[in-house]
Amino acid sequence: MAKVNSEALGKEPIGKLLIKQSLPASIGILVMSLNILVDTIFVGNWIGPNAIAAINVVLPVSFFIAALGMAIGIGGSSIISRALGSNNYKKALKTFGNQITLTLVLCILLVVLGLWFIKELIPAFGGKGEIYAPAEIYYRIVLYGVPILALSMMGNSVIRAEGQPKYAMIAMILPSILNLVADYFFIYVFDWGMAGAAWATTGSYFVSFSYVLWFFLSKNSELKLNKAHFRLDFPILKEIASLGFVTLARQAVVSVTYLLLNNILFNIGGEASVTVYAIVGRMLMFALFPVLGVTQGFLPIAGYNYGANQPERVRESINKAIFYAGTLALGVFAIIMIFPESIVAIFTTDETILAETPSAMRWVFAALPIISLQLIGSAYFQAIGKATPAFLLTLTRQGFFFIPLILILPEYYGELGVWISFPLADFLSTIVTGIFLNREIKKNLIPLKNEEVAV
Repeated sequence: MAKVNSEALGKEPIGKLLIKQSLPASIGILVMSLNILVDTIFVGNWIGPNAIAAINVVLPVSFFIAALGMAIGIGGSSIISRALGSNNYKKALKTFGNQITLTLVLCILLVVLGLWFIKELIPAFGGKGEIYAPAEIYYRIVLYGVPILALSMMGNSVIRAEGQPKYAMIAMILPSILNLVADYFFIYVFDWGMAGAAWATTGSYFVSFSYVLWFFLSKNSELKLNKAHFRLDFPILKEIASLGFVTLARQAVVSVTYLLLNNILFNIGGEASVTVYAIVGRMLMFALFPVLGVTQGFLPIAGYNYGANQPERVRESINKAIFYAGTLALGVFAIIMIFPESIVAIFTTDETILAETPSAMRWVFAALPIISLQLIGSAYFQAIGKATPAFLLTLTRQGFFFIPLILILPEYYGELGVWISFPLADFLSTIVTGIFLNREIKKNLIPLKNEEVAV
């Protein structure tokens, strides 16, 4: 098999590659983020502010199951990128087949458990009072489509590992567009309420999966599987698990933070405070799209060149990825700081939410310009197959700093303590990641002559 798609990762200039890989990923994430934002706007204006809070309660559970597919995708894609870089196509194919089998088995099991314990999970994640009823409606319907979403997210990572970012972008854009169209008809025209919002979301998952399936069955993919590739292979599963666990652990911690924040905020300010966090959370997803796009584009480049034993290209990709992501984050930061009131007004007309959310948003985004170092640094270790440092650095922000902060600071500062926990966690985790990344570069990557070591 010739290296039709992936060979450019080891030959083209790093700057050009990063733009080529990151731009489609950024556009895809942007469209998905806009989809979440507009979906929230539709729900807030056509159903009510409690509906926004209800969706925010459901997201941690559905996202965790879907993140299992992403974890398997990113973990396996790291193996595939390095395997393609070292001409080991047999391992690349076997890894992909194992990814599919593993995703299906685990996600279906988790969906069954999620539906079984529905009455315990929704209140645990903050679905109390008037939030519970709409949350239960949304939860049941969305969960049916989560295994399909997990397969789509897994496949999307593999598409990028093959060096085909445009197809990965389309796989993200198509369901987002369909979801918005379906939202209009199901919520506004047919007046299906929360059920309409849920069916629009679930239907979009199936569209994404259909496109990903078409890609791998077409001539565009290098990875052509047979039945033998789906048979589970323990050494490959172990490697997928060790690397994918990094992504899964990150999402697990995110789910825990949702649980804690929804409950802490509900106890402080009731449904209104949960809604404020829901709006800020949607903006957080949206605002990070350029940084996440550069991170997604960086992963296959670093992994391929590491597998191809080209350390100088790996080092250059780190430097440029941090610079590009940081520059983009600074621009988004400026917009958030200047126009928070205008942004919040798009979501709701509720006076309480309009009064409380802008200040919270400014605090949450205060450290946005420096977060690129933390994301690129932890992604680097995952890309090159070093699971332990990747795992620890991934947990640094949410697990080691953010969760302790939100458990301590609200006791002294109330709701303000929740919001200032965000920039404090960002700042501390960035320092730790910078130290680890700099040490790794000095130790294992050949420094470019007459230049200082990165970071």
